[in-house]
Amino acid sequence: MAFVSEDEGMHYEGYCIRPPSEADSILLQVTLGCSHNRCTFCGTYGDKRFKIKDDKIILSDILFAAGHMQNDDRLFLMDGDALIIPQQRLMWILERIREHLPRVKRVGAYANVKSIKMKSVEELKQLRQTNLGILYYGVETGDDEIRTAIHKGSTASTCIEMGRRVKEAGIQLSVTVLLGIGGREKSLPHARATGELLSAMDPDFVGALTVMLIPGTPLYEDYVNGSFALPDEAGLLRELREMIAATDLTRGYFFSNHASNYLPVKAKLPGGKQKALDLIDAALRGEVGLKPEWMRAL
Repeated sequence: MAFVSEDEGMHYEGYCIRPPSEADSILLQVTLGCSHNRCTFCGTYGDKRFKIKDDKIILSDILFAAGHMQNDDRLFLMDGDALIIPQQRLMWILERIREHLPRVKRVGAYANVKSIKMKSVEELKQLRQTNLGILYYGVETGDDEIRTAIHKGSTASTCIEMGRRVKEAGIQLSVTVLLGIGGREKSLPHARATGELLSAMDPDFVGALTVMLIPGTPLYEDYVNGSFALPDEAGLLRELREMIAATDLTRGYFFSNHASNYLPVKAKLPGGKQKALDLIDAALRGEVGLKPEWMRAL
């Protein structure tokens, strides 16, 4: 169902999400759903079949934003994977944004391995020159066994390669990793492998979220039948510690301040790594309070 305001406002369809850092951005829905939509832990786009929205609708929304949101300087392209849009159409969208919303200096979008792979470095540079300034990249884990189990559809090495391609094009790279996705058994191996992946990719930002078990997803069914068990609070803290310890970034930020996490951490690496580890150690000793369960959310 499309939700349109009485004054012919933005054409949003279904449940829309965006990164926390895009909270104050103009939200322009140019695709519906996710082009991959197979990850076992994700229930976000289960109600949507992926498609690229009609250019007339997209232009209508840009013009509405131009009339009502002229003071906003950032814009985010929804839904799950706007980068999958063919290059010529995506350039047209970015050019219309620049034409009608001249104050917008940075456009962001979600990306995955498949969509980045479909763009050459030169094409990504073209997008960068038309204000695509940041891509949000769902990495989840650096462990190939876990990547296969959760149906990521790519290996860690390919994931690294695509992340480097974004960086080479001059686009900021913000990656998401999942605490708990390896379950109790593979918690620490997952953390170490993910830290190694992050070190090899060297993104600008890392956001660590904690897996939330969502009814209706394959991972939730694994939890119900006993084949998957999340680490407890202390286990998740140890996992976060191991991941940060294994991560070496040139000049990036590592965050675990998402609503799903028990302990908010914000560290600028490499200099802030030890302070972050000390905070986690203090929490493990019970000297720092954790977020209560009722406050945690996606």
